Amino acid sequence: MLPPHSFPIRTAITVAYSWVTLIAFGGILAETIILYPNIFHDPPASLELSVEFFSQTGPSDFFPPLGAITVALSMVTLFLLRRHSEARPWAAASLATLVVGEFAFSALYFWPRNTIMFDEGPALHSAETLRRTAFEFEMGHWVRLAMSAVTATLAFVALFRVLTARAGEPARPEAEVAS
Repeated sequence: MLPPHSFPIRTAITVAYSWVTLIAFGGILAETIILYPNIFHDPPASLELSVEFFSQTGPSDFFPPLGAITVALSMVTLFLLRRHSEARPWAAASLATLVVGEFAFSALYFWPRNTIMFDEGPALHSAETLRRTAFEFEMGHWVRLAMSAVTATLAFVALFRVLTARAGEPARPEAEVAS
């Protein structure tokens, strides 16, 4: 059993951040494999059916809060690793891919397309516009999926660096740990 103070907060937060990035990547991957073939198989009809299906809850209820938690944990992780030269660059790179490759890309690229496809829909847009927008969304989604994989990988490498550096630290006597 580990002594009471042998698992520093920086390690715990880095574990949490790595775990959340893996959950986010898994969610995006599952959405890609399970939901998107149904949502985008025959626009605009499949888009309308998706709006009906997601009337109670949907990806837009899950991913924004998860994204906020991920960004918060990434910033706390980076702060806690500011003096940890082996892990800090990896955590910083994961934050950069998270903010630029996932959040900013989603806000600038996906949100307007979501509005066209799911909020405005056929009431304001032609079938051809909806098909083109759905195609653009699907193509851009592969970039988002790749960026999520990169973010999760970089966060995991940061965690690995924290743990391997910790493994190389000399063992502290029990009395020193308790103080």
